[in-house]
Amino acid sequence: MKYWNAGLTILLGIGIFLFWYVSYPFALTYQEQYQLFLFTSDYFVERVSIVGGFADYIADFFVQFYYVPWMGALCIALLSMALQLLTLQVMKRFVAEGRSLAFSLLSFIPPVLMVRLMGDESVLLTYMVSMVLVLLAVWLLAQIKWYWELLLIPLIYWLTGPMCWLYVALRMVQVIVLGARGWNRAGLCVVLPLWLLATECLAYVTVMQQWPPEAVLFYINYYRTPMQMPLLMALIPLVVVIVVLLARVHINIKIGTGIAVIALIAAVVYVPSGFDTEKYELIRQDQLIRAGQWDKIIERAKTHVVRTTFWSNSVNLALSQKRQLAEQMFNYYQSGEDALVMRPYRDLTSNLPTAEAYYRLGLINSAQRYMFDIQESIMNFKKSGRCTKRIAECMLINGHYKPAAKQLNILKHSLFYRSWAEQMEQCLYKDSMVDAIPEYKRLRQLRFKDDFLFSYGEIEKIFGLLFVNNSDNKMALDYFLAEQLLKGNMQDFMHYLSWAQQYGGYKYMPEGYQDAVRSIQTQGRQGGKYANYVQRMMNSKQQ
Repeated sequence: MKYWNAGLTILLGIGIFLFWYVSYPFALTYQEQYQLFLFTSDYFVERVSIVGGFADYIADFFVQFYYVPWMGALCIALLSMALQLLTLQVMKRFVAEGRSLAFSLLSFIPPVLMVRLMGDESVLLTYMVSMVLVLLAVWLLAQIKWYWELLLIPLIYWLTGPMCWLYVALRMVQVIVLGARGWNRAGLCVVLPLWLLATECLAYVTVMQQWPPEAVLFYINYYRTPMQMPLLMALIPLVVVIVVLLARVHINIKIGTGIAVIALIAAVVYVPSGFDTEKYELIRQDQLIRAGQWDKIIERAKTHVVRTTFWSNSVNLALSQKRQLAEQMFNYYQSGEDALVMRPYRDLTSNLPTAEAYYRLGLINSAQRYMFDIQESIMNFKKSGRCTKRIAECMLINGHYKPAAKQLNILKHSLFYRSWAEQMEQCLYKDSMVDAIPEYKRLRQLRFKDDFLFSYGEIEKIFGLLFVNNSDNKMALDYFLAEQLLKGNMQDFMHYLSWAQQYGGYKYMPEGYQDAVRSIQTQGRQGGKYANYVQRMMNSKQQ
């Protein structure tokens, strides 16, 4: 039985590792980009100074390894194995005379449900870490005297957050079911939850007033979006309690094993429903942009269409990097006037393709502003390694060395951004060294040298000015003409089409432009991809 359990635990770890590494490696890097673990005493003190901060600190330590997807998948697999083993050990504490061993299969249900829960991209690893720590405390402190609970409950609550309710629930089960010697059942079952509730209330009124009270009570540091909590997040601890209680059930081993197998299979079948196909396609696009894998974006766009502005921004950016925008733009879904770049949105994801496009166009100030806004939109007040790095790059390109030094100093205390930050630190106050980096030299040549404000409603003029400023900026030329088509400025497109002939570097007029010209000249009577786009936009406005 011992080796049988160990073998299943190893299989669980392998299965979860392969699930994340093979199917959703981009989901791991997505999580990594919204935290920045620092090896400093200030960072540690900042994290542990709030409820659940210790578990959050450990979780961020693991999440930093998501930067390398196989490492991230391994971290989740190890935590899942720990969750299963600790659930099993707690179950054994409740099994009288070694009975109901068939129900050990039920200990695999919580980690399987955890995979389903983590399909919600806003669920933080802190939730799983907190549960592991709580189960570890229940297992190690099973024989502790009741009066020590008055000290342990506030400590566990401060270290793990509201997951301490699971600790209290399991203690109550232990009192009621096992009738622990010397414990007054009725009294302790009233005192323990009231003591935890009093602890939470005291924490809120003293040091946690900036947080919503429901967060302090139920989910602080577990969910990225304040004042929201998936139902499954509340149900998994309940499942753990039920699994532990089932360890006391006297039942035929074969029947018990059958029930456990059916429950486990049901949990596994339930997992895919937690992963929204379209949402994860956009997350995949974002990570391909981050890695500069433009061909993969274009290839997937042929079969995986998500009718959103984010999708259009990503695909058009990829097309522009391969100089295929003029040729193929209207072969793909276009969301409208915002299909190239979108207006600023105060969230942590929507503007990532736009920020990347601005950066590559040479609109360095706009790229920096967007990255600042994205970072400040992270709801749990953490920093982003990806955003911090891009902000530092923008400052280096602009020659703003003093603020760049501050960003680089932050990154120097991280694990995976440290070597880059130390390398870039050598370039501070040395224009020649910055210019020695081809990408930075090119962007310095493309960028505007003077600061000014512009309206998003006239973004096509900015694209045009970028091109006039430097005729080598082919991406700006492509975006300028594409924006004219997206906005239906057909006369302007026909007027400036000569720029593409003269400066575009094309051997022949791109098919996309030829199609647009035919559609404009025949007023759409002969059809065509651009004519279809215009008709769709007209229909949407009428509706």
